[in-house]
Amino acid sequence: MSTRDGGGGRRGGNAAAGRGGDGQGRGRGGGGRGGAGGRGGGGQWRAQGGAELGGGRGGAVGAARGGRGGVERGGHQSFHGARPVGGDRGGRGHYHHGVPAQVQPQWQVAAPPSTSRPTPAEVEELRGEVERKAAVAVPDAEAHEGPSSGTAHEPSAAPARVEAEQGTSLVVEADQAAQGRLPPSSSKALVFPARPGYGTLGRRCRVRANHFFVQVADKEIYHYDVVISPESQSRKRNRWILNELVKLHKDYLNGRLPVYDGRKGLFTAGPLPFKTKEFVLELTNPERANQGAKEYSVTIKDAAKLDLYSLRQFLAGRQRELPQDTVQALDIAMRECPTEKYVSISRSFFSQSFGHGGDIGSGVECWRGYYQSLRATQMGLSLNIDISATAFYKAQPILEFAIEYLNIRDTSRRLSDQDRLKLKKVLKGVRVVATHRRDIAIHYKITGITSLPLNSLTFNQDGASVSVVQYFKHQYNYSLKHINWPCLQSGNDSRPTYLPMEVCSILDGQRYSRKLNERQVTSILKMACERPTQREGSILEVVNRNNYGNDHCAKEFGIKVTNELALVDARVLPAPTLKYHDSGREKVCSPSVGQWNMNNKRLIDGVSIQYWACVTFASRLHPNDVRMFCNNLVGACNDMGMQINGRPCVDVGQARPDNLEAALRNTHRQSSQMLAQQGVTRQLDLLIVVLPDANASVFYGRIKRLCETELGLVTQCCQPKNVFKGGRQYLQNLALKINVKVGGRNTVLEDALNRRIHLLTDLPTIIFGADVTHPAPGEDASPSIAAVVASMDWPQVAKYRDGVSEGQFSQVLLYEVDAIRKACASLEEGYLPPITFIVVQKRHHTRLFPEDHHAHGQMDRSGNILPGTVVDTKICHPSEFDFYLCSHSGIQGTSRPAHYHVLFDENKFTADALQTLTYKLCYTYARCTRSVSIVPPAYYAHLAAFRARHYMDDDLSDQGSSSVASSRMKDGAVPVKQLPKVMESVKQFMFYC
Repeated sequence: MSTRDGGGGRRGGNAAAGRGGDGQGRGRGGGGRGGAGGRGGGGQWRAQGGAELGGGRGGAVGAARGGRGGVERGGHQSFHGARPVGGDRGGRGHYHHGVPAQVQPQWQVAAPPSTSRPTPAEVEELRGEVERKAAVAVPDAEAHEGPSSGTAHEPSAAPARVEAEQGTSLVVEADQAAQGRLPPSSSKALVFPARPGYGTLGRRCRVRANHFFVQVADKEIYHYDVVISPESQSRKRNRWILNELVKLHKDYLNGRLPVYDGRKGLFTAGPLPFKTKEFVLELTNPERANQGAKEYSVTIKDAAKLDLYSLRQFLAGRQRELPQDTVQALDIAMRECPTEKYVSISRSFFSQSFGHGGDIGSGVECWRGYYQSLRATQMGLSLNIDISATAFYKAQPILEFAIEYLNIRDTSRRLSDQDRLKLKKVLKGVRVVATHRRDIAIHYKITGITSLPLNSLTFNQDGASVSVVQYFKHQYNYSLKHINWPCLQSGNDSRPTYLPMEVCSILDGQRYSRKLNERQVTSILKMACERPTQREGSILEVVNRNNYGNDHCAKEFGIKVTNELALVDARVLPAPTLKYHDSGREKVCSPSVGQWNMNNKRLIDGVSIQYWACVTFASRLHPNDVRMFCNNLVGACNDMGMQINGRPCVDVGQARPDNLEAALRNTHRQSSQMLAQQGVTRQLDLLIVVLPDANASVFYGRIKRLCETELGLVTQCCQPKNVFKGGRQYLQNLALKINVKVGGRNTVLEDALNRRIHLLTDLPTIIFGADVTHPAPGEDASPSIAAVVASMDWPQVAKYRDGVSEGQFSQVLLYEVDAIRKACASLEEGYLPPITFIVVQKRHHTRLFPEDHHAHGQMDRSGNILPGTVVDTKICHPSEFDFYLCSHSGIQGTSRPAHYHVLFDENKFTADALQTLTYKLCYTYARCTRSVSIVPPAYYAHLAAFRARHYMDDDLSDQGSSSVASSRMKDGAVPVKQLPKVMESVKQFMFYC
């Protein structure tokens, strides 16, 4: 077993963190003032993950017993690194992270100095005091402020029993957790914590939310199952069949106006005159008119009578379980009319009538639309409406699309195999209309592209081989021109239909679901970006345009929608005070509107960098310009409290982008030889890389993968345009990143030093952050990657979990809390820490606007609500513990508040305590002098997972679909590449920051 030691406390005590065979190890502290258990002790951050978070031997929990020591529990691979959670300039610690194995991040919280170490009995007494405090709301404002402490106390060896109030959370006993059992085993029996009360801290104000109050008449709603034969996966076709049925048999349906989800669900306001009925229809599909009429069988069967009474009980907070089927039926009724008028994609509707976003390149354009969803809130049912924008294929001839997408100038030449595969990938699944027949328009769905060009393509007709070119000439008197190009294919491989590109056009209204390039993303963001006043106006315009009062489906179900945004009570929480090094002119900082700067401040724990180098791949920059930039960067770092050698280990190297790997290896080799001549055994502390002028994102991933998994170098990449400008703010931002990448801390919360954090400084808490990053649509060979980061303080546990939708709450909670329990039990018998599990959601559509857009005290310079604005009333859950928090200052567009939902809480947080903790943590993000939009533990987990994505996707350029198909296994699954291991010299730092 390998070990790693480090100092803790006020430069006292040592510990070792070990890595065992399956990723399990122990770190034990010793001696010195403020060792591991000392209040000034450092800690260790840990991150861990996998294709699935937690679970089994790869559980993501560790406990620190030394200033720098800790417990490492690994999955398949582990790479750690970060900076300490230390006290008053105390020892250093680490972050550990993971992805299909692991990745890690670092964020800082500080603990006050101390000269003594609490005994187990004192910790147990403190635990009891904390639990008593948590049972009631604490009125003292200071008791609810700040992030977690960096102290590390020794827990009692006696097993603890933690019970949550019945009906509000799970009940977990120590002996059950130790055996790996977590009741209940079914999500149906799971009840999330009830709201412990409403927050009171902060300046009160009111904001407007894009929620519109909905009233529902007391009607009977019936659910019917629908079976259509022959079966179709197309919702559009299914809706067409049902609409034709309603037209033909309206009288037989008692005049009811049913609404349909396009699959199996049909809903009516009142019963139909039958329990089960089969209808047989003879219909001609207008898209395939050449095929004539076709027989369809539609069976409608009574399924259930929905319960509006239970919904009202839930909205009133008298029932904990939401009758989801009832809300779903009402939501479908609200979507029926828009579905008929607009292009429906998930919960959004798009149309060029909402305003054409414009061309974004490569045959793609931006469409505007709106999002709509019925929500159960404290004010009753509300209709959440927001503005949306997404990419669509341009309705144009396929040939024009191919020329634009592939950037082809000479159409007389044959397509290369690479271009053909690119085109096959981007057009697969696209619907086209064949235009070679003037009498009829036939629609097809593209399933592939032939490997042979038209002039070599034949098919079997009546036992004879016929060329496609000859067939079109003889059958349609159509002379094909682009016979060197391949042919589109529809249908399956056994019975393909060949469609020459020049006779096909892309049909209107098809979403472009492929990954957008950087230029397209920038364009679509510009087109979708609206300031708060504009966005609020656009939302109201959608409501007025939809005219819900005259919506015939809404009327049928007795639904009425108000046309004004909800006015909601809110509070603006005070910003925390940040502590910087005492050697600076400004030792503390009070951020203003979520922002501050590094002028006259020095980093709380600046690192020393003795050996560094620089290599540039920017052809437009002269090496002397890069040398001057490096000198300015070193000066900025030293001014901020770091200690960096003014001379690089080797002179600035310059190379072409196509020689990237060789240049990096050469710089590594030269610097290693230089250091060896000086008797230095370690590697470079830092490598500065100036990216190429073009395709920087592709080269960025390759640089990180090579340096971190093969060469063992911590790198800082720079854009050539920023190197050329070299502004002061840019240099300071780089210094912030470099300091944490090589083991430093930038700032800490003063409240943490002064022990003014309720629950967290009373008893240390390990704070987790977790996220999952998913591949782009169509990237079958890329896995989902999970990352978990955590501080190494204990014994309490709090986890911020990102990347979870509402439908996954129960599943994720049961799985991951169970994994934490098992990991704790494997570390120490009877170790059963109280756990709080919080889901962080950013991909929602709630927006908050100032009540008065002309009142400057209610908004920031961008017109958005002020950072610190928190809402836990009216638009939140009727009974569960959730809140919206806008923790950042807007830059452009409309700010999106983060939504925090507590799924499990044995620490018994009050609303004020958790809201204030979460907000103040948002000021500890290491990479900038701004508060951030989501809590940093979740943010770091996202960075860690995304870094691992670069390791997996070493070639981020477009790949042909054949490369994916050829790699499939016999069962159709796509094999997942093994995650490369991060080098030991890198993993001890926050290299991904």
